[in-house]
Amino acid sequence: MRLKSLLLGAAAAVAIAPAAFAERGADGEVKIIYWQAPSILNPFLSGGTKDVESASMIIEPLARYNEKGELVPWLVEEIPTVANGGVSEDLTSITWKITPGLLWSDGTPFTSADVAFTHEYCTHPEGGCAQQTKFNGVSSVETPDDLTVIVTFEGPTPNPYGPFVGGESPILQKAQFESCLGAAASTCTEQNFNPIGTGPFVVDEFKPNDVITMSANPNYRDPAKPAFASVTFKGGGDARAAGQAVMETGEFDYAWNLQLAPDVIAQMEAGGKGVPVAGFGPLLERIMVNQTDPSPDLPEGERSTAMHPHPFLQEPAVYKAMSMAIDRPLLVEIGYGQAGKVGCSWVPAPEAFASTFEGCDVQDIDGAKALLDEAGIVDSDGDGVREHNGVPLSILYQTSTNAVRQDFQALIKEWWEQIGFEVELRNVDSSVFFGGDAGSPDTFQKFYADVQMYANTFNGTDPQAYLGNGLCANAPRPETQWQGENISRFCMEEYDALHAELTKTADMAERQRIGRELSAMMTDNGGMIPLVHRGRLSAHANTLGGVVLNVWDSELWNVADWYRIKSN
Repeated sequence: MRLKSLLLGAAAAVAIAPAAFAERGADGEVKIIYWQAPSILNPFLSGGTKDVESASMIIEPLARYNEKGELVPWLVEEIPTVANGGVSEDLTSITWKITPGLLWSDGTPFTSADVAFTHEYCTHPEGGCAQQTKFNGVSSVETPDDLTVIVTFEGPTPNPYGPFVGGESPILQKAQFESCLGAAASTCTEQNFNPIGTGPFVVDEFKPNDVITMSANPNYRDPAKPAFASVTFKGGGDARAAGQAVMETGEFDYAWNLQLAPDVIAQMEAGGKGVPVAGFGPLLERIMVNQTDPSPDLPEGERSTAMHPHPFLQEPAVYKAMSMAIDRPLLVEIGYGQAGKVGCSWVPAPEAFASTFEGCDVQDIDGAKALLDEAGIVDSDGDGVREHNGVPLSILYQTSTNAVRQDFQALIKEWWEQIGFEVELRNVDSSVFFGGDAGSPDTFQKFYADVQMYANTFNGTDPQAYLGNGLCANAPRPETQWQGENISRFCMEEYDALHAELTKTADMAERQRIGRELSAMMTDNGGMIPLVHRGRLSAHANTLGGVVLNVWDSELWNVADWYRIKSN
C-alpha cells in the first residue's frame, strides 16, 4: 500500500530544514546511481534520458518545469507572458530577460550570445540535433543586449516555450562549443564530455558508460549551494542492483528508474536504508514499429531510411494484429503493479491530451488471426509463418537489457508467434542502446531492427514539441548523423499539416483536441504500439533531504537543494 500512496501524490518530497545550506560543500559527497550509464554530457547529441538528466546537473535552460508541471524561471528573472509584455500580442515573439550577474563555471559571464549560439548549434544545416523539435518554427534569435534574448517565430505561436526550456534544451557556452558546429559536433569529445555550465556542479572526470565525478561549482549563483562538495555519479549494472544499493546496503544516496516488479521494490524497502519515490507523468513504455527496411542486405546508409519502405510493417492488418495480440493488463501486473497502468495513448498525460484506443485493454488472439486472414496474409507453405506478398512475417524485436523488458519480450514473442509471426529477440546494453553514437549499429535512433521497445516522455505539460517527433523531417538518417526524434520514420502529410495547425492554435480545448488526434494518428497508422503508462519510480536514502520527484522535467532538477540529514 505504501507504493500506492506514493503514486497518488504528484511528487514525494522531504521538507528542507531551515539551516540546511549553511555553507557550500559542507555535506561532503552525494552518490547517485543510474543503471543506464551516461555516454555523453551533451543532450543535443543524445535522446537518452540518462544523458539528459546527468547533463542537467551541469548545463541548464532558461526556464524549467517544477514538480507540479508549472513553468518556473531558472536563468531569467520571470516567465515571459502576454500579460507582462514578454510575449508579443500577436504571439510571434518571446523576450527573455536573463538574470544579471550569472557566471559560467569558468568564471566568465553568461550572456544572450550563448543563448543565440545554442539555437545556431542545434539548427545548423550540416549537423544533427536530438532536440530539433524544440526549435521548429523559430525564424530568428536576436540579442539586442547581453541580457536580452528575442525569439521570433515564423507565425503566431501560442506555445512559445519550446526553445531553451526544460532539461532537454539547455544553454551551451559559445566560447566552448563555437568550433563544434554542424558535422564537427560529434567530433568535439572534450566539449561533449566536459561541458562548462551554470549548474550546481562541474565535471572533474567523465568515463563514458561508467562514472562521472563532479564537484561543487565555485561560481554557482547561490553562494550557499550546493550543500554537497562532490558527486559520484555511477552508471551501469541493472535496476535491481541500483535499488539494493540505496534501500538495502546504503551504498548510494539516489537510484533512478527502478524498473522492477512491485514485490522486488517492497523487499528492497524492507532493508530500511531508503525509500521509493514515485509519480505518474507522460512516461510510456511502447513498441516502435519501423516504417523502413532494416535489412542488413541493404547498403550501409540505406538501411532504416525512407529509401526503402518496410516490406510488411506498413500494412494495417499486420500492425493492428500485433497490437491486438498483446495482453496489456498482464504486462502491467507482472512488470509494474501499482506503478503502471494500461497504456493506450502515445501521450498518456496530461489526461486531456490522451487519445482513446478502443479495445486496447483486451487481448484478442483470435481476432488478430482473423484480421490477418481477411487481408490474405496467410501461411502458404505450412512452416507456421504467414507471408505478406511473399515475404515472411519474420521480425527482429530489440530493446535495452533489463529484467522487466526481457520478460515483456518473452511474452510478446509468444503471443506474436501464436498469430503467425516468426520473432527473434535481441537486447542491447542500455548505455549503448540510448547512447546516440552515430558510429554504433546498436542505437535506438539507428533502429536496425523491425520493432524496438523502450519508454519515452517529455518536459512540461504541453506535448506540442513531443508530438513534433512524428514529423517526416525529424527521422534520423545519415545526413543528420542519425540524430532525430522520429524513431519509427513515420511520415504522413496529414500529420505534418495537423501539427502545423497545433502550433498556431491558442484555445486550450482545441489544442487538446488536436493533440489527441495527433496521438491517435501515430498509433492508428502503425508508428508505435503503446503498452504501459509507467509511473516514474526512483529511490533515495533516508539521510538524503531535499529530494522532490519531478515527472515533468529532469529528476535531478533541484539537485542544488539536496542536503544530508544529520542524525541526532
